[in-house]
Amino acid sequence: MGDRLTPRARAARVSAAQAARLAETFKVLGDVTRVRIIDALSRRELCVCDIASRLEMSESAVSHQLRVLRALRLVRPRRAGRQVFYSLDDRHIIGLFRQARRHVQEEEGVAAGR
Repeated sequence: MGDRLTPRARAARVSAAQAARLAETFKVLGDVTRVRIIDALSRRELCVCDIASRLEMSESAVSHQLRVLRALRLVRPRRAGRQVFYSLDDRHIIGLFRQARRHVQEEEGVAAGR
């Protein structure tokens, strides 16, 4: 059987390269520590020391996780003198995080109602 998709639907399909990038993004987001960092950054820009304090982690451990997030362009740095502040890279990352969080909260509500 041939491909019965319309040209428009065919063009909208995810390419192999896009699928690989999406999978890598979700894999990186599948880490509890990185999710907690993204949660902190979803509220405001923070430096490594502030993130470490909020998460009760070492600055070294936070820096390592931020390097992973930077590599996928999920967070971006901003230098101010000797300090580096981090924020989520763009509104898409914020939206993705908030939508996933709402999904989890709804699932918790459904499970509590059982």
